[in-house]
Amino acid sequence: MRKSLLVAALLCGAAFPALSAGTPDARPANKSAGSFTGATANLAPNDPPGQWIRQARDYANTRYSPLTQINKANVGRLRVAWTFSDGQMYGHEGAPLVVGDTMYLVTPFPNIAYALDLSKTGAPIKWVYQPNPDPRAIGEACCDKVLRGWAYADGKLIYNLLDDHTVAVDAQTGKEVWRVLLDDVTKGPTLTQAAFVVGDKVYIGSSGGELGTNGWFQALNVKDGHTVWKAFMNGPDDGALIGPDFKPFYSWMKGKDLGVSSWPGEMWKQGASAPWGWVSYDPDLNEIYYGTSNPGPRTPSQRPGLNLWSSAVFARDANTGQAKWAYQFTPHDEWDYDGVNENVLIEIPWKGSRRKVMVHFNRNGFAYTIDRASGEVLVAEPFGLQNWASKIDLTTGMPVVNDAAHPVVEKKVENICPPDIGVKNWNPSAFSPRTGLLYAGVFNSCMDLTNHIVQYIPGAPYDGMEMVRKAGPGGNWGEFIAWDPVAGKRIWSIKENLYVWSGAVVTGSDLVFYGTMDGWFRAVDARSGKVLWSQKLGSGITAAPMTFTGPDKRQYVAVYTGVGGGAGVLRREKGYMPGGNTLYVFSVDGAGIGLGTSQLVSHAQAAAPVSVPPAAAHN
Repeated sequence: MRKSLLVAALLCGAAFPALSAGTPDARPANKSAGSFTGATANLAPNDPPGQWIRQARDYANTRYSPLTQINKANVGRLRVAWTFSDGQMYGHEGAPLVVGDTMYLVTPFPNIAYALDLSKTGAPIKWVYQPNPDPRAIGEACCDKVLRGWAYADGKLIYNLLDDHTVAVDAQTGKEVWRVLLDDVTKGPTLTQAAFVVGDKVYIGSSGGELGTNGWFQALNVKDGHTVWKAFMNGPDDGALIGPDFKPFYSWMKGKDLGVSSWPGEMWKQGASAPWGWVSYDPDLNEIYYGTSNPGPRTPSQRPGLNLWSSAVFARDANTGQAKWAYQFTPHDEWDYDGVNENVLIEIPWKGSRRKVMVHFNRNGFAYTIDRASGEVLVAEPFGLQNWASKIDLTTGMPVVNDAAHPVVEKKVENICPPDIGVKNWNPSAFSPRTGLLYAGVFNSCMDLTNHIVQYIPGAPYDGMEMVRKAGPGGNWGEFIAWDPVAGKRIWSIKENLYVWSGAVVTGSDLVFYGTMDGWFRAVDARSGKVLWSQKLGSGITAAPMTFTGPDKRQYVAVYTGVGGGAGVLRREKGYMPGGNTLYVFSVDGAGIGLGTSQLVSHAQAAAPVSVPPAAAHN
C-alpha cells in the first residue's frame, strides 16, 4: 500500500469504524426475520404491487417492491425472458415503467420514447414517439447525454428532453399532448433529471452546474405544462421563494437574502446549484424535498463565503413552492460534492419516540439522517472512505474540515478522499421496511486535485478543477453496502472491482438487485449480504433495476444496460465494458412472454426509428 493511501486509511479509521462491517462476524446473528432498526416507510401512493409507475415506485423514494414470487429459493434459476435494444449509445440511467400491460422506455439523447405491449409474445412495440430535440444540447451536457428517468400520470408519459423542453405524450397513442420550453440550452442549462409527479403537478429541476448557470426548480401543471411556480436556487429571497415560512434549524442559514450575501459581488448569478437529482414527497406534511449541485465555479478561492444555496437540500410546500427549511451539506463546497443524491423518507425510533426523517447518502462521504419536519441532523456518519472532514458537528450542523484537504490554486493537493464524484453519486439507494436497512452502491477512491482560476463564458465549462482519481485501500474501486440509518453504520458490504454506479431495488422476499460497471447483475440476500445469483450482461450497468408482474401473473426483474454518464471517469480501467443499449428482462427459468414454439408474427404496431451513431446525429 502506498504511503498516501495508508495515511488516508488512518485518517478515516476513527471516523469510519465500520469499514470492516462486511465480515461475517460483523453481521447481527438474531435478525433473520425481523427489522434491524425498527425503521418503516409510508409507501404512498400504494400502487398495485405488480406495477412500477414512477422511478422509485413510491413518493418516499424507497424503491421497495412487495413482490415475493422471486425469492431466495428460486432466484438462482433466473434466466433472460426477453430483451429490447433501443439503438442509442449514450449512458442509460433510467428504469422502465410498467402501467397495466404496457412498459414505457425513454432513451438518452435523442430521447425517443417506446411503449411495449407486455400482453404479446416478445413485448412488441405499440408506439414510438420521436421528439427530435435540438442537437446543440449535445455540446452543452456535462456528463454524457443521459436521462435519469420518466414519469407516468393522468394517462400521460412525461419526461425531460436534453434541450430544456419537457414533454407529455398520450400513453395510449404516443401522440404529443404538450411540450414546453423551460430554458435556453445555448447558455448552458440542460435537463437530465427524472420528472417527478404528485397530483396535478410535475416537478422539474435544471442541470448544468458545471457551466455557470443559476439553477432553478419548478412545478408544471400536468394537464397542459404551464408553470405553476418557479424557484431559483441562488439570489434574492423573492426569486428563491424564501419567505416567512422558511425556518432552517441552524442559525448560520437564517437571514435575509443569503443567496446573495454569501457570494462575492454578483457571482451568485453563475453560482450553479442546479437541482438535477431526485425528488421526494411527504403526503402528510405536503412537502417536497430535493438537493442542489456544486457551486460555480468549482475553484473555491474565486467565491469566498458559504455559497448558499449550493450543495444543499430544500424542503418546500408542494403547492406553493415556498421554502420550509434548507440544510447545506458542504458549506463553500471545495471538492464538487453536491447535494443532489436521493432523500429516502422513512420513520425511525429515536430516543423513545418516532421521528419522520430523510436519509441522504452525500457525495462527501457522510450519510445523514435528518428530521424532515425541522431540518435537524440527527445522524451524520461516514459510510465510505473519506478524509476531508473529521466529523459533522451535530450541534452546529457544520463539518469539521481537515486542513490538509483544502485545494490550493496551481498546486497539487494529494490524496483527498473522496474525489469529486464522491463516495456515492446520483445512483439511487433502496430501503426495505422489512429489514429497516438501506442498500447502496458506493465508491472507494481518492484524488489528487489541482485548481485553476477560470473566467465565466456563457455556455462554456465554468470549472477550474483538475483531478487524478485513484482506488482506495484494497485496490477495489467500489462496494455495495447495507446501512443502518439509526445507528449510522454498515451492516455488511460486498467489494466490487469498479464503482457500483447502478441503482438498487429491494423486494418483499428480502432480495436486493444491483448491477456493476463490468456488466454483472446480482441478487443478494438483504439480511446477510450473501450473493445468491449473478448474470453477466452485454454492457456495464449504470441504471436502476425494477421489478413487476406481467399480464401472465409472473414476476419479472428488469434492468437497462449501457455504461456511460459520470461512470466514464473509469473508462480506462480494466473491466470497463463497451457501451450498450439493451434492456434485459428476467424471470424464473426464463419463462414468460419471450417464449413460444409457434410464434411467427411479431404483433408490433410500430417500427423503431433507424439508429445512427451519436456523432452522426447532428451532422
